[in-house]
Amino acid sequence: MALRSIDLFVIIAYLTGITLLGAHFRKKQRSLSDYFLGGHRLPWWALALSVVSAETSILTIISTPGIAYRSNLTFLQLVLGYLVARVVVSFILLPRYFAGEIFTAYQFVEHRFGRNLKVLTATLFLSTRVLAEGVRVFAISIVVGVVFRTGILAAVVAVTLLTVFYTFEGGLTAVIWTDVVQFTIYLAGTAIALLAALHAVSGGWSGVSDVATLAGDKLRVFDFHFNWHEPYLFWSGLVGGTFLTSASHGTDQLIVQRLLAARDKRSSQAALLSSGLVILGQFSLFLVVGVVLFAYYRQFPPTRPFDRPDQIFPTFIVHVLPAGLAGLLTAAIVGAGMANLSAALNSLASSSVVDFYKPFFRPQAEERHYLAVSRGLTLIWGAVLIGTALLASRLHASVLELALTIASVPYGSMLGIFLLGALTRRTTATGAFLGALAGLVTLVVVMLLTKVAWTWYVAIGTSMTFIAGWAMSLAGTKRPAG
Repeated sequence: MALRSIDLFVIIAYLTGITLLGAHFRKKQRSLSDYFLGGHRLPWWALALSVVSAETSILTIISTPGIAYRSNLTFLQLVLGYLVARVVVSFILLPRYFAGEIFTAYQFVEHRFGRNLKVLTATLFLSTRVLAEGVRVFAISIVVGVVFRTGILAAVVAVTLLTVFYTFEGGLTAVIWTDVVQFTIYLAGTAIALLAALHAVSGGWSGVSDVATLAGDKLRVFDFHFNWHEPYLFWSGLVGGTFLTSASHGTDQLIVQRLLAARDKRSSQAALLSSGLVILGQFSLFLVVGVVLFAYYRQFPPTRPFDRPDQIFPTFIVHVLPAGLAGLLTAAIVGAGMANLSAALNSLASSSVVDFYKPFFRPQAEERHYLAVSRGLTLIWGAVLIGTALLASRLHASVLELALTIASVPYGSMLGIFLLGALTRRTTATGAFLGALAGLVTLVVVMLLTKVAWTWYVAIGTSMTFIAGWAMSLAGTKRPAG
């Protein structure tokens, strides 16, 4: 079953409107500061919503309800770690970033440890972001496959090109304001879907609660027993979520770029801390949708079993929601993918220009030249992401878990380096590099030889990088006796 004409019209109108909105900001882009930091003119509340939008991919919207559908609400324990991490980044890393004028997080590493470690961390970011974003572009095919059942490749390419266009034209300012619009649409759309499902279930929320109770612990949030192998327990969620989000929001240019765009340090801290409250509400909404859909499909079984949990929410949208609303929600989900993709494109371009092109190739060029190069690299990265998505599509079901695992490997070493730079004075560049290498090796060994849950990976990599980097720096600076 494909979407009806009115739904297709809503989707096309949305994609056209969001693209034109982004392109509208082209005239304000006169320098690198305008293009990559919005000229420090963006309000903190818009940055807060943009942070949430940037960390919310299509996978988040369609997979999170699937998690609750097949299990319960214990995923929220990981989100608690997201909140703790925002405090860590706000008061440990952001003050260092705003101590000087920087465009990327990796310039902080250069100021503290020199150019070589900046190149290392920036390279880790570029490679990890390409992989993760390529997978997210491919994830669009899950939604499009449910809706159209054909033309997945064409849809992925079309959405990517539209996003490249408005990111190319409007820079970070376009990214932020389109993020705000897309966040509003996908959150409102999800809330409407929740209300529609509740209305359809006999007895409303009481009926959902009865079904959830009969099924076991579907409404369970906390699980305090300890097991290294399970990702969604209290301690693995709290510790793992703290380290994972400290890395993503403190060292990944995708998020850091938004925080650097604030008017000052206090505005940046306000944006990051307030985004935590929004992200808690958002994940709570997605998980409750999964529980309600569990009850719905117990009363109205699907015509055939779901092949994967990711299909549950898109299937409900297409087959159950009335005409027009189905198109709106589909546009909302695609919009979340576009928001994440635009964030990735602009952050990839900013790191490429500021961390590599400007210092190594044209250090004294005019702002107009750097602006042109930035737009050109936005196009190039768009093509790279399409190619990565096509490669990811050949791996099918395993690619999503693989991407999460691979992303956790460099995050540990990156966060370890940043914490060494922010919290210690005696750590040397050599010590930090050797510490990062020790963190990477340790984590690879843990992944290959143990069944430790992926939520612990960043914590293990960070801890080993920090301890080894600090110890090696002290050993290297000790003077021989005599």
